[in-house]
Amino acid sequence: MLFLFLFSVISFSHTHSALAQNEPATPNLLDMSLEDLMSIKVDSVYGASGFEQKVTEAPASVTIITSEEIQRYGYRTIADILRNVQGFYVSYDRNYSYLGVRGFGLPGQYNNSIALLVDGHRLNDDIFDGALLGTEFPIDVDLIDRVEVIRGPNSSLYIASAFLAVVNVVTKRGRDLPNVSVTAEAGGQGTYEGRLSYGHTFLNGLEMLLSGTFYDSHGQDHLFFPEFNNPATNNGIAVNADDDEFHQLFANIAWGHWKLHGVLASRDKGIPTASFGTVFNVTGTRTTDQTDFLDLEYDRTLGRGWSITNRTYFDLFNNDGNYIYDYSATGGPSRVLNKNFAHGEWWGEEVTFSKQLFWKERLSAGAEYQDDFQQDQGNYDVQPFVQYFADSRTSNIESVYAQDEIHLRKNVILNLGLRYDHYSIFGGTTNPRAALIYNPWEKTTFKLLYGQSFRPPNLFELFYDAPGNEADPSLRPETLKSTELVWEQYSANHFWLRASGFYYPIHSLIGEQVDSATGNAVFGNAGSLNLRGVDFELGRKLPGGLETAISYSFQEATDPVTGATPTNSPKHLAQASLSVPLIPRKLYASMDLQYVSRRITLMGQSAGAYAVPNFTLFSRNIVGGWDVSASLYNAFNYKYSDPAGNGLVEDVIVQDGRGFRVKVGYRFQ
Repeated sequence: MLFLFLFSVISFSHTHSALAQNEPATPNLLDMSLEDLMSIKVDSVYGASGFEQKVTEAPASVTIITSEEIQRYGYRTIADILRNVQGFYVSYDRNYSYLGVRGFGLPGQYNNSIALLVDGHRLNDDIFDGALLGTEFPIDVDLIDRVEVIRGPNSSLYIASAFLAVVNVVTKRGRDLPNVSVTAEAGGQGTYEGRLSYGHTFLNGLEMLLSGTFYDSHGQDHLFFPEFNNPATNNGIAVNADDDEFHQLFANIAWGHWKLHGVLASRDKGIPTASFGTVFNVTGTRTTDQTDFLDLEYDRTLGRGWSITNRTYFDLFNNDGNYIYDYSATGGPSRVLNKNFAHGEWWGEEVTFSKQLFWKERLSAGAEYQDDFQQDQGNYDVQPFVQYFADSRTSNIESVYAQDEIHLRKNVILNLGLRYDHYSIFGGTTNPRAALIYNPWEKTTFKLLYGQSFRPPNLFELFYDAPGNEADPSLRPETLKSTELVWEQYSANHFWLRASGFYYPIHSLIGEQVDSATGNAVFGNAGSLNLRGVDFELGRKLPGGLETAISYSFQEATDPVTGATPTNSPKHLAQASLSVPLIPRKLYASMDLQYVSRRITLMGQSAGAYAVPNFTLFSRNIVGGWDVSASLYNAFNYKYSDPAGNGLVEDVIVQDGRGFRVKVGYRFQ
């Protein structure tokens, strides 16, 4: 039934093309030669190689999501965007969102297998090495120009975390949101959000975008958890414990060769699941995440084909958890506030030199230094005060790297990369990357990709030693050697196709285990895991604004010794999207759908398969500067669950049913 629906989506786009022919013609990506594509900004990618290049020449399988798509489909967070990307899926434990990539997505792992960038600045923190994707992501999606998704390992280019993928968020500039603009929105579960932005380009060339956003959601009034279904715990019903709130400030300033990006963001979330043995049905258990950064970049062409890029950055990350415990069973108070914290600060410097050698070669070399001058973790009871765990450390990373893009022939590119990183905690690692890119015909590209990657154990995995946990400083990095074949095809009928087959063997996999002697949780190198599969995506974009796409992924993750499948690993994924212009350039009706097959849980049970559609009606400048959209999420109110992570009594976490959002924006002229 699902594939019949997907086929009908493509068929509809074919029959609708006659309408589009009557609309004003605009440049179309899919009807152009590869040479013409060089001038189309939306079809270029920065994050794959550290410089702007055509998608067809990038040494990876790349998906780009534009600001236009974000608006049309009513995406609210980075998690919403990524769950619609080929080969990706998202889980949610009612606190954080977790990304799965090609069958690998261990619940509760804080997304430390992907590198999350904002305009090339790495956001992963220096405690968990985590990437925040839901409402905890520190930038309003209205400020995003495009999101670049680069599949596969990229440790030859980025420090750590670029293990399975790189997600680079490219933000808007002052010219994209000129003058003053405001938005206000309201949605289900008592949700409200507002944004105020100012953008301007001055006569002296100074360009700036300043923006502030607030968000407040009451969350679900009542959430039922069958594991707590008894009178002593309110028959399993958590009341008013799912609230969510964030505040964000963003600045993007450019002048001449200089660019400055700054973010101040804080998010506070109630936890209704009674995680880590806390009291059920209380409103005091919650986490607060603060993410701040400043990034100053200098980019200049020096002449004779040389260019230099220098980046200096400072980051701050604070994770503070308030947990309510009941100690009455051991003679203590029935309500005790426990605080758990992870505080990190770091600065870094990166410089890259590039040389264009005639038309056929681009050589890049660079160095990076990151000083993690604060890496603090702790856990204590407030009253009576008991200190359970306190750990304060510093560390640093020194890196050098090189990359060479060689045009062997006009239609053959060899891309080579090599990076060496030295970690003060565990030593050095060298990771190469190679890609052979072949264009046998004008609109056909084949890519043979090889990459070696690693994920170092983070500070939380190495040293966290609060009650119920054990540290293991002997942890080794995870390693990966990947092979992938990609086929990209464009056609004169506005169709495009992307297909790939991949094999990712992961060794020294880090996983949370239980020490049989103490019963404590401890991270260890748990063996190996093989990821293999195929995926494809077929899409069509017509000049009049109609666009549609379908994708399917078959992915198999298995232990090479036991043949077991890891938790939260679906074998099948499918996505579909359709956007139809009801009034050309003014009003669009759009839908997107995600299908995820069954997944094994930590307790050996399964979270059932689901297919969830969302619908959005979006109008742009419908009346003098006004934008209006209305979205319906999980339109058929389908009941589904995601596998729970460690530290939770629940085996699965029930997800939200039907929801809605109405959004209004105005741009002052």
